[in-house]
Amino acid sequence: MNCIVNERLVIPAAELQWRFSRASGPGGQGVNTTDSRVELVFDLKQSRVLGPFRRARLQDRLKTRLEGDCLRVVAAEERSQWQNRQLALGRLAALLREGLRPPPPQRRSTRPGRAAVQRRLEAKAQRSQLKRRRQGRPSLED
Repeated sequence: MNCIVNERLVIPAAELQWRFSRASGPGGQGVNTTDSRVELVFDLKQSRVLGPFRRARLQDRLKTRLEGDCLRVVAAEERSQWQNRQLALGRLAALLREGLRPPPPQRRSTRPGRAAVQRRLEAKAQRSQLKRRRQGRPSLED
């Protein structure tokens, strides 16, 4: 089962390691006998389909998700192992797509325009005026 990340990158099945175990949750009596929980491990360092640029970008962007040099995805929501395998493949592909996306452009700091500053100051003055009018001043008759 190959993992299709995008039209230019396909992870061959030989580079994916699968582990299966018993999952908790729904399944009735079958939950105790079937290994439906799926763990998919992809080793970034040993991969032959990733070039040095892609490997470096993935290691930088996914460093919080990596265990050593391996990216691990777990799926145990469905009752069947096949469905959980499909979920794990989809999650791995989504993680790799997200990791390979170029970083957003740097934000250039700007200053507010003169009109915006003027509007802000007028709004502050108006609010101040309103609060000043609300203050109850004691009269001389009291």
